[in-house]
Formats: sequence, structure tokens, C-alpha cells
Amino acid sequence: MKRSIGIITLGACLGVVLAASGARAQGASAGSAPPFSPARDRAAILKVMSAAADWQLDHPSTHEPWDWTQAAFYAGVMALSRLTDAPKYVDAMIAMSERNQWRPGLRPGHADDYAVVATYARLYERGHDKRMLAPSLALFNFLASRKYDEPLLWGNAIETRELAWCDALFMGPPAMAAVSVVTGDRKYLDLANRLWWKTTDYLYDRDEHLYYRDSRYFDQREKNGRKVFWSRGNGWVIAGLARLLQDMPADYPERPRFVALFKEMADTVRAVQSSDGYWRSSLLDPESRPNPETSGTGFFTFALAWGINEGLLDRATYEPGATLGWEALVRAVHPDGMLGWVQQIGAEPGSATFESTEVYGVGAFLLAGSEMLRLAK
Repeated sequence: MKRSIGIITLGACLGVVLAASGARAQGASAGSAPPFSPARDRAAILKVMSAAADWQLDHPSTHEPWDWTQAAFYAGVMALSRLTDAPKYVDAMIAMSERNQWRPGLRPGHADDYAVVATYARLYERGHDKRMLAPSLALFNFLASRKYDEPLLWGNAIETRELAWCDALFMGPPAMAAVSVVTGDRKYLDLANRLWWKTTDYLYDRDEHLYYRDSRYFDQREKNGRKVFWSRGNGWVIAGLARLLQDMPADYPERPRFVALFKEMADTVRAVQSSDGYWRSSLLDPESRPNPETSGTGFFTFALAWGINEGLLDRATYEPGATLGWEALVRAVHPDGMLGWVQQIGAEPGSATFESTEVYGVGAFLLAGSEMLRLAK
């Protein structure tokens, strides 16, 4: 049996496919005692978070070190670093950033390539070395000068110039808001605000309170006749919304509008969770892809727990869903720390297996664990 791998460790650019022993994989998925406890106490949560992070750091992949897939993982590692005295997590992020020369990716108009800037900003908070932000500020100053006056209809490489797909709301605006915080310059947050609402006005379904992945899905329907709303795509959005709100001042004029959107989405997210704690890949047609899926589940669990912790969501209403989501995520972690049931890179609902993993899924898992630990307190 081979494990499907698309994972990164810092500084590695060569992918590997790990051969797992059939006995060990079978034992983890076929009713044996779970390797990690879903208990909501500090020790149990930190144990499984550390195992997942350490596994990821130990296994290389072909993704570029500034890639969006990596950036989601880095966000999770930074969340973990705030919960433990172990210096290795921050050290790994600094080492990665130095190897990147503190630069975003190579496509200046593509949100996927500047998601990594959010991690540089968090590290700048610790070190205040101007080298850490110089390339990012050059990029964001350029982006702030653009008109953003194109229609968001998918095609003609629109994603290299505009935030024309819902995933971009996790990649771009939170990085801009993080830079705004550490520089004290609100123009970056204003840019995030401007881009967020342009994309939302185009892709957000006002009836279902969910986001289409991009315009190609406006007229598509699932087997049951419902609209196509991708779990991870909407996970990107609500997790990005939480991360944006984390860095948005209480007096920011548009903040109430963001909070209202967060609550509206959270209500729908809670309603479409499956009874076993997972969110299926197709949110409105779970039976079409009945397998568990942990990247969307991780982002949703993070967002619900964060909302409760911040007093935006009613604890009695939302805590059961967050708890079920965390228990489901913990069940998906292999004895060696590998997170399974992660849908591979894509743009629509798809399948996953206990043996499939990806680095952004681990990032979502770590973000969820960080907020579940806060919730447990």
C-alpha cells in the first residue's frame, strides 16, 4: 500500500512517496484503539498537534517553499508555537523564511503567492528586523496601486490579477491585515477590505450563505439537484474570515459587516455537519462523496471554536459541532502523526482516503487544535 503524499518540510523541494506497512495502516483504521485521545485537555491536544506537526516537518514534498499549500501549514505551526515552550517550531519558520529570503512567490498578482507573507509578519512581531518585511511591503505597495476593475468571470488567467476564486480569501486578505498590524499602516487592511467584498459580492450565495468556488460553478448542480458548494473552498473562506478579524481593529468601520458575514456562514456550516463530526466534501450533497474529509473539517472546526472563544458565537449552540469536528480530526491521525482523509489539490468536491494527506490539511488541523485548546480552558 502506498500513501498519497503532497507534503512539505521546510527547505525541501523533492517529493517522496512513503510506503506504509499494511498492518500498521490497517490497525489504525479498522477499529483498534485510537493512537491519540480526543480528550479536550491541554496535554491531549498538544500531544496530537505536536505529532502532526512533527510528522509534517519530517516529510518533504515537491511544493515550493513559498507556495499557498505551505503557507496554510505555516499558519498552523505559528499557532502551535504560541502554545508550547518548544523553540523548534519558531526556529523552523525562521529557517524557512531565511531560505526564502523573506520573499513572496514569483507571481505578484496571484494571491496564492503572497499567503506566506502572513507568517513573515508574525515573525516580524518577534524580531522587528526590516529585512523580514521589505519584499512583502514592496509587493503590497504595488498591489495597493492597482485598479482591480476587471470582472471576476473565470478565465483569461483572471486569478493572476484578481481574487476570482474563493480560496484566495484565505491567501490574500489575512496576509494584508497581518502586515497592517505590524506596520501600523491601515492602507493594507483597506486593500484587504476592498478585495474581500468584491469577491464576496460575486461568489457568495445570499440564499445558501456559502461561496461558490468560482464562476464555473454558478450553474452546476450535484446529483441530488443542489448547488455545488465545496467544503474546503468554504473552509478557506470562513477560516480566512476568522484570521482577518483577528487582526482587524475593533473600531474599523467595516468590522460589523465582517462579523455579520462570519455569523451567517457559521450558522450554515453548523447545519451541514455530518453526525460523525466530519464535513463531507460536497456540503449540500454529502452522499455524493461519503468519505470523511479533514481539510474542510479542520478549517470549519477552527472557525467555530475561534468564534466561540471570541464571543461571536453562542457557546451552547456551536460548541457541540466544534467538539465533534475535533474528535473526527483526531481519529484521522495515524499512529506516526500523519493526518489522513485529506482531499488532494483541486477546485471542487472530491474523494479522499485514510492514506491521503496534504500539508494544508495539517495546517488546518493545527489551527483547529489551537482554538480547541483555548476553548478547553
